[in-house]
Amino acid sequence: MKNPENSLAELYRLMLNLIRTGTVIEVNPDEWQCRVQTGELQTTWLNWLTTRAGSSRTWWQPSVGEQVLLLSIGGDLTTAFVLPGIYSDECPPPSASQGAAVCAFPDGGWIEYEPETGRYLVKAGASIVFEAPDGITAKTGEFVIEAVRTRINSDVVINGDVTQSGGKMTSNGVVADGHAHTGVIKGGDKTGGPI
Repeated sequence: MKNPENSLAELYRLMLNLIRTGTVIEVNPDEWQCRVQTGELQTTWLNWLTTRAGSSRTWWQPSVGEQVLLLSIGGDLTTAFVLPGIYSDECPPPSASQGAAVCAFPDGGWIEYEPETGRYLVKAGASIVFEAPDGITAKTGEFVIEAVRTRINSDVVINGDVTQSGGKMTSNGVVADGHAHTGVIKGGDKTGGPI
């Protein structure tokens, strides 16, 4: 016959293990698993939870040092799932806004929407690529590009006035606002081509 005190102690241990906090100590991205330090215990390899894992899928692996929640079936830590993440002193929130949605990345990348100002801010550590085989449409009051160089590798159609200032405009090697013509004759004759 089982000792009732042992049974009670085991039940209490399982109850304590149902939900625990811990810190990620190792990540295996190939197997989509991580190990967690929770109190004095280190878990085996466990799956972490994601927002979608069906025909639509998301990927965002937890990082070493991230504080997480362990949800254990029946209190058995070997059956646990890892739910990222919980803010900590080492990894505090990236914003104090009451309404903003913010994602901060370790390379300085940043995605933020602030409803108070209506501003969407995207910062990339290196580059941004949009792929849309059918097209990209931007509807806005003003479209400003601030870049060292802007390159367009396609045919361009402009419906509207074009104003250019502050530098030379070159077409096929000819500067439009500073070129000369050959064969200039007074009267109704046409000039030669630009040089």
